[in-house]
Amino acid sequence: MQYIKIKELIAEQIDSGMLTPQQKLPSERQLAESFNTTRVTLREALSLLESEGRVYREDRRGWFISPPPLRYDPACSASFFELSSSQNRNGSIEVISAENKLINKTAVELLSLKPFSEIYQIERIRCLEGRPVSYVTHYVPTKPFSDLLNADLTSSLKSIYRERYGVLCHGTHFKLSSGSLLGMVASALRATEGTPALAIERRNVDSNGEIIDASIEFWRHDAISVESFFSKS
Repeated sequence: MQYIKIKELIAEQIDSGMLTPQQKLPSERQLAESFNTTRVTLREALSLLESEGRVYREDRRGWFISPPPLRYDPACSASFFELSSSQNRNGSIEVISAENKLINKTAVELLSLKPFSEIYQIERIRCLEGRPVSYVTHYVPTKPFSDLLNADLTSSLKSIYRERYGVLCHGTHFKLSSGSLLGMVASALRATEGTPALAIERRNVDSNGEIIDASIEFWRHDAISVESFFSKS
C-alpha cells in the first residue's frame, strides 16, 4: 500500500538523522506533491508515524519530528526537573491556574476527603525544550499546606512540601491508562483534538500512608516512555 511505503520512507529519513528532533515537516500539500500522492494517503502515513511516536502534530502549525521520549519510572520519587535534568533535557513548568476551592467529585475520590472540604487545585503544563508535553491537575489538601499558593508553583511541589512544610513523600500509588487529548488540555498542549495520550493518576503518601496530594497527568504519548526496574531481593 502506498501510505505504508511513504511512512517507511519518512521513518528512514528520521533514523538516518536527515530529519532531526522538533524539525518541522513541509506542509501536507508539499509532501503530497513530493510523494506524488493525495493528501488523504499522506495523512494515513503520518497517522501511522504519529501512532508510533515518530512524529507529532501541533494544531494549525503542522507536523514535527518527535524528540526522544522522556524515560519515566512511576515508581521513582524524582521530580520532573530531576528526571529531565538526569536525561540532559531542559524541563520547565508553566502555571495555568492555582485556586483555593471546594473539593470536586474527582478530588474526593483521590484524596479520600469529605464533601465540602477545601483544597488547592493547581493546573500546570510541563515542557521539554519549550514544547508543552504534559498537562497536570494537582489536588492538594489545605492542611497542612497553609499559604501554599504564595509559593513558587513553577518549581517542584515535592520540594515545596519538604522545604516549606517539612512534609516528605514516602510512596506513590499510580494508575496508567491510555486516552486522548481533548478540550482545554489539547489546546494547552497545542495538540489537535483526539491526539493519543498517556494518562497517569497519582497519589503521594507520607510514611504513615496518609495521602499528601493527588494529581492527574495527561502526556503526549510520543513524549514519554514508561520504564521501570525491579531487582530481586
